[in-house]
Amino acid sequence: MSDHTNSLRTPIVAVLGHVDHGKTSLLDKIRGSAVSEGEAGAITQHIGATAVPLDTISEMAGSLVDPTDFDLPGLLFIDTPGHHSFSTLRARGGALADIAILVVDVNDGFQPQTEEAIDILQRTGTPFVVAANKVDTTPGWNPTEDSPIKPSYDGQSDAARSRLDENLYELIGQLSDRDFSADFYWRVQNFQNNIGVVPCSALTGEGVPDVLAVLMGLSQRFMKAEMEIDVEGPGEGTVLEVKDEQGFGATLDVVVYDGIIREGDTIVVGASNEPIVTEVRALLQPQPNAEIRVEKQFEQVDSVGAAAGVKIAAPDLDAAIAGAPVRVVRDREEDAVIEEVKAELAEIEVDTEEEGVVVKADTLGSLEAMANALQEAEIPILRAEVGDIAPRDVAVAGTAREAEHKVILGFNVDVLPNAERELEQADVRLFDDDVIYQLVEEYDEYVEEMKRSQQETILDKIIRPARFRILQDHTFRQSDPAVVGVEIMSGTIKNNTTVAKFENNEPDRVGELSGIQAQGEDVSEARAGERVSIAIDGPTVGRGIEEGDELWVDLPEKHAKILEQELSDEIPADELEALSGYLNKRRKRDPFWGK
Repeated sequence: MSDHTNSLRTPIVAVLGHVDHGKTSLLDKIRGSAVSEGEAGAITQHIGATAVPLDTISEMAGSLVDPTDFDLPGLLFIDTPGHHSFSTLRARGGALADIAILVVDVNDGFQPQTEEAIDILQRTGTPFVVAANKVDTTPGWNPTEDSPIKPSYDGQSDAARSRLDENLYELIGQLSDRDFSADFYWRVQNFQNNIGVVPCSALTGEGVPDVLAVLMGLSQRFMKAEMEIDVEGPGEGTVLEVKDEQGFGATLDVVVYDGIIREGDTIVVGASNEPIVTEVRALLQPQPNAEIRVEKQFEQVDSVGAAAGVKIAAPDLDAAIAGAPVRVVRDREEDAVIEEVKAELAEIEVDTEEEGVVVKADTLGSLEAMANALQEAEIPILRAEVGDIAPRDVAVAGTAREAEHKVILGFNVDVLPNAERELEQADVRLFDDDVIYQLVEEYDEYVEEMKRSQQETILDKIIRPARFRILQDHTFRQSDPAVVGVEIMSGTIKNNTTVAKFENNEPDRVGELSGIQAQGEDVSEARAGERVSIAIDGPTVGRGIEEGDELWVDLPEKHAKILEQELSDEIPADELEALSGYLNKRRKRDPFWGK
């Protein structure tokens, strides 16, 4: 066999969708039906993936897939549980998945993780098909187990079909809101411009043949060229997870998308600092029929060719990170391969600032997606890394100057036990979510809330403007203190504020407002439009103040400035009017007063 043999590899399929919409059950159904076709061994479990060969697909899809129409060997489904972020896993700058199934509960429509998945599919340009799952829950539905959807759909009562149609059109509308033109898949002429919606049920198996047929058709038509690989070339892959395995230490779960990896190969792996160079000790696959000897989960294989999932055991893998590239060196310069891995990691470098939040995510791809989302929201990042939340993350977040940056945003990660304690003691807030844009929203709301309460405390401490006048024939006491009836024109008067009267645009302080009474009751404040009697310490009515006088609450310059520049949105319109009246008078004498 020559060194360079081109052949077509299996397309890698990602299964995405909102929690509870049936991603796992759809995969289980595909696995289960294949096994029940009586072809034991037809389906192979890989690490983090399931391979379904073309013949098996054709058996399951019946007349929908004629194996002679296809050159592709089948489909490889990525199925690592908890990896709903694997849609953000990359391979050489593109998405790791060649094609995707977006699973949506037909009764429930788009949910936060559906939106998120659509975002990622849009950004990476990954072709996808929509599996409109749970059609069997349509009231009046009469299932035909494992049947293609069209005959089953056509056989339903008019009532059941129109109920389902209503849900499907709703879904097609939601896709169109996201700029995807979509239709029932059997009506789609051009899959390049239109998204096929496949009604199905992971429970009854209806429509599952169609999902497989559409995936095969899409792959064959649009990806054949991309699936051409050098079978014997040096292997390339992406790390799904870094896991400690008994007897092996840190191991990598990897999806190989190009070439071949052999036992003994030197590989370069992306890590949290410098790339790791190490030698493959063992390549592990799940035992084909695990129930025989459970204690030995894995069997060792000599080599693995694309596309496949495999566990790599090798020394020094502790610093490797999920989402990082894995490259076999083989007959190339080791340094050149290290540079390639560095270059691939550099594409995901996150711009960090001197001041900002700490970000942790489960894979490089999700870290990149988080960074993009934060950048759009104009939230600065101080440090961004892959991995669980550790004590040093809490320490770094705690050094932020601004309270709003004493924050860790965690996407799909755990808090290490020793960091739990630090978090409780430190003044650091943790936000964690498994939907990126919800994380960003939660953080934004937190900052808003914080700003609001800061403004409220400032407002409480600030002297507020008011204009009021002494009513004619309303002098109840001339002095010590003077007690007069007033009408408040604008703003709010409060106890213990200084009262001034303007003479030639110069405020003349007349005394302290020491008491307010409304209907004979003591009150602490009175608003615009009210008439109250007030006590003023200092002046005597007839000397210093007269009935009919216009009086103002005297504002300290600093307070006036804060009110005008920072809090003008927070105060009522009449108070704003009092403020601008006061400033106008002051600025006639000194144009820069309060600026």
